[in-house]
Amino acid sequence: MLQNNNNALTAKLRIAEIFHSVQGEGIWAGIPSTFIRVSGCNLRCVWCDTPYASWNPEGPTLTIDEILDQVRQADLDHVVLTGGEPMLFDAIEPLARQLKAEGKTITIETAGTLYRDLPCDLMSISPKLAHSTPTEDLAWAKRHDDLRLQPDILRQMIASYPFQLKFVVSSPDAQEITEIESLLDQIGPVEPSKVLLMPEGRDQATLWQKARLLIPIVTARNWRLAPRLQIDLFGDTRGT
Repeated sequence: MLQNNNNALTAKLRIAEIFHSVQGEGIWAGIPSTFIRVSGCNLRCVWCDTPYASWNPEGPTLTIDEILDQVRQADLDHVVLTGGEPMLFDAIEPLARQLKAEGKTITIETAGTLYRDLPCDLMSISPKLAHSTPTEDLAWAKRHDDLRLQPDILRQMIASYPFQLKFVVSSPDAQEITEIESLLDQIGPVEPSKVLLMPEGRDQATLWQKARLLIPIVTARNWRLAPRLQIDLFGDTRGT
């Protein structure tokens, strides 16, 4: 049951999906987890692989209690709050507090443009590089580009939470790597092992091809190469 908190009792979130699988990305890849994907985002990445939570948000609006009922069905120790952008919504705070009260280990997957004070065991921050800016929707292109990097917010996050910085890399060229290094200089110092490069792609062949090209980049800097196990195991399939 929820703790005795009227705001928590009435809080609601639009949810794109809730599912139980293994974490496919980052330093906790392979851990069985319940994923709560909120619907709605303040960015519009051109290569977004969850448009149903950003470009075309969908899903029912659920109370915290209704969300928790689905979480309890699998009784997994780890819960991932993802999106969309979970930090966009006030109700994420009472949800995270209740999950922690029930003993869950919480990962929050965020672009790092908004800060909140809430329970989190791993803040999985994915700052968006210039290649993420949409090219066809000019209004969103400007808004996205203005919002995508917030160094002050990132500094606050990495000072407050256990974290990983997970960069989606579309091409292992000097421009993208230089952009990452410039951002790290602005927010650092950052321990190299907390910097992850994840190839952009929606099929195994593309991911593996790009991953091989990233190996000399991460080995030269003591960064990490991040997998996308969900693509390897299930392909580009929703709910995995």
